[in-house]
Amino acid sequence: TDQELREFAREKLAHFKVPQWVTFVDELPKTATGKIQKFVLRGRVPAIARQ
Repeated sequence: TDQELREFAREKLAHFKVPQWVTFVDELPKTATGKIQKFVLRGRVPAIARQ
């Protein structure tokens, strides 16, 4: 769950590196060469934040 992931991060990372929220997706958007399209993920942030 997102809570378990954040707890794990709290144990392993500095406090400022622990994410404030976590979202799980079924599939990451990729280019034709298989690289993750980070700009697409960044574009989803406002929609996720409103939920």
